[in-house]
Amino acid sequence: MKKIAVLTSGGDAPGMNAAIRAVVRKAKVLNIEVIGIYYGYQGLVEGQMTTLQVGDVGSIIQRGGTKLYSARYPDFKQSDVQDQAIANMREAGIEGLIVIGGDGSYRGAMDLVKKGFPCIGIPATIDNDVPGTQYTIGFDTALNTVIDAVDKIRDTATSHENLFIVEVMGRDAGDLALYAGVAAGAGAVIIPEVDFCIEDVIARIKRGEYRGKMYNIIIVAEGVMSGTELARLLKENAGITTRVSVLGHMQRGGSPTGRDRVLASQFGAYAVEALVAGKKGRAIGVRNHEIVDYDLTEAFKKEHATNLALYTLATELSI
Repeated sequence: MKKIAVLTSGGDAPGMNAAIRAVVRKAKVLNIEVIGIYYGYQGLVEGQMTTLQVGDVGSIIQRGGTKLYSARYPDFKQSDVQDQAIANMREAGIEGLIVIGGDGSYRGAMDLVKKGFPCIGIPATIDNDVPGTQYTIGFDTALNTVIDAVDKIRDTATSHENLFIVEVMGRDAGDLALYAGVAAGAGAVIIPEVDFCIEDVIARIKRGEYRGKMYNIIIVAEGVMSGTELARLLKENAGITTRVSVLGHMQRGGSPTGRDRVLASQFGAYAVEALVAGKKGRAIGVRNHEIVDYDLTEAFKKEHATNLALYTLATELSI
């Protein structure tokens, strides 16, 4: 291959810039030109492209967000829109595409593959919910952001002897809530993968009070319910008064951690190698500490596997 393209799609995640940098610089080593696509699939269809030189990706490894910007583009599900994207790439001499994003972004890549255009997917989402890989770019940074926020909230909770509910992102997957709950020592963790029981949450709070605990922190994934809704249920069912903190989009921002920078660099370089090797319709991931590639369709045909053993540990340690 002489020319490839890279885009970021869907929700932004810390480490996307590190992956873009790795793609450009690994390609340079292999004498391949890289075209950056702005605004994801929308930019691909509208022809918003630019050549990325080595210097263009300097000093971005430490930056959150994405240099190429991102956009959600539902119209890309249409066959004629996909045809336009392929026509634009072929006219520009692009021979392969690297897509950095989540499972929704992977679906767009797979549609292009079905039409004969080589694509490789790199998983980047703070939810860590892409099947086939143990970790996604951005998860570790978001996790540390949540932990830092909970640690700060604990200072206030202990000072005023309050119960705080912390609502974190995670529409369909509870990894962020679960890992943060263990790392921050939450009194209860509520995730989509485990059936919710308000009586169990109340019992945990009461047990803590019985042994003299003067404050508590509950972490809830937004996919189960809002923090405000949980506060209402606790008030109505047990007369428990709470404070609610919604962390929101701050979880997506910030300088990526060292782990995310390394993972993104490995994924980006591996994706270029996969295209050069003639692979298409593959996703990059990490399994048992090894960087691998696997069939792209796994990302949306299989369900994300939550570490339920870790959930058990969370409940045991929060007695």
